Amino acid sequence: MKKLLKGPGSLLSVGLLTLALAAGCSSDDDSATDEAGGESSGDGEVSGELELQYFVGGYGDSWWKEVIADFQEEYPDVSVVEHAGPNINDEMRSRWVSGDPPDVVYIDGAGSSETQMVEDGQLMNLSDWVEDVEVDGDPLMDSFIVEPATYDGDIYSLPLVFDTWGTWYNEAMFEDKGYEVPADFDGFMDTMGEIQEGEDIAPFVTTGQHPYYFLRGMLYPAFGAAGGDELLNDVITGAEGAWTSEPVVEVMEKVQEMQEAGYIDDGFGALNHTQSQMDFLLGDNAFIPVGFWLPNEMANDVPEDFDFGFVPSPMQNSGEPYSIVPDLRPLAIAEEAENPEAAQAFVEFVFKKEYARSFSEHTGAIMNLNGVDLAESEEVPDYLIEANEMINDEEQVQINNKPHPMSSELEEPIGNSLVSLMLGNITAEEFTEEAEEAAAEYRESNE
Repeated sequence: MKKLLKGPGSLLSVGLLTLALAAGCSSDDDSATDEAGGESSGDGEVSGELELQYFVGGYGDSWWKEVIADFQEEYPDVSVVEHAGPNINDEMRSRWVSGDPPDVVYIDGAGSSETQMVEDGQLMNLSDWVEDVEVDGDPLMDSFIVEPATYDGDIYSLPLVFDTWGTWYNEAMFEDKGYEVPADFDGFMDTMGEIQEGEDIAPFVTTGQHPYYFLRGMLYPAFGAAGGDELLNDVITGAEGAWTSEPVVEVMEKVQEMQEAGYIDDGFGALNHTQSQMDFLLGDNAFIPVGFWLPNEMANDVPEDFDFGFVPSPMQNSGEPYSIVPDLRPLAIAEEAENPEAAQAFVEFVFKKEYARSFSEHTGAIMNLNGVDLAESEEVPDYLIEANEMINDEEQVQINNKPHPMSSELEEPIGNSLVSLMLGNITAEEFTEEAEEAAAEYRESNE
């Protein structure tokens, strides 16, 4: 079992749990910033135009604006062009397909897939370059909380944001009504049954338009608890026989049990992520699987009598610890970047501890860097402190790491089958058979 945090005492501990992922509620039109520039640690002088693509979601864009402005001061010979917004992944797709991508991309949000971009040859191999990058005098590779994803041993992106998924609930309602926070799947089912009867609601909701929320938020921890990193690796890479293996079948039978009990909102299939989150906040549902961006993203819609509560998704069997699966948001450089020198300078610039601190201040989330002192911040909410204590208790929580994100070529068909299972249109066994077929097609297409 691995400890999640490194560094002195609880410095990073508090900030760790403000983590974040993927959904967007704010927008920002494409815009060009003023000039910026300087020299990188590479051989050439840093100048010319630098194009950046970044998704604007629950974290907002104020941190990006600060970093870009400071980069401009440091590198006055670079003209930075920003491509940003909640739909930027779709808007920039034709640029990537046509071989005219931006220089730097922050990979986050719907419509983005790091693994797919690597498989399509769109990202620069950073393996050699990153070995020479230092952050505040220390090697960057020694400064990550979680190391970069690797593909056949090579590095194509650097993890900027540390996020994790879990299950959220209204702590105020639970305390008022005496509902028990679930410590395992049996307790989860018991509490959902009590809530269904006591509140006359379907206790569980998620987004059917983006089924990866349930896949990453509920199933990944379940697979980690059932089979550790090895099982996670096998289902994510589509290893032969993984999706029809006994531990996976047992996990999917739990999902079928939730559906048959009527605990999953039968309208979830039509909901996008913000609609499902709003239903949760309004009390139409009691549990929702989301990343740590949820409170920041929905800050303007939280009722006065609502208090965020968080628990690692309780899909494990009785007597076993919860599982947490880190979910990283990376920065990458395009293989066909027109200004690779400026791109490398920007990526190196971003990974400074001063910007890790400011990231937490702007977003309520954490960058993937060790040794960042956030303990004295007055902005850290109580639920983060409580969740942090739980996550760092090895008797309660184990950390399971996935090798890299699942390719969209595999995630999409599995997501479609998952929605069918959660709607009651297929059984758990039929789901695993469909998932295994999708994995076989994925393996064949990548041979």
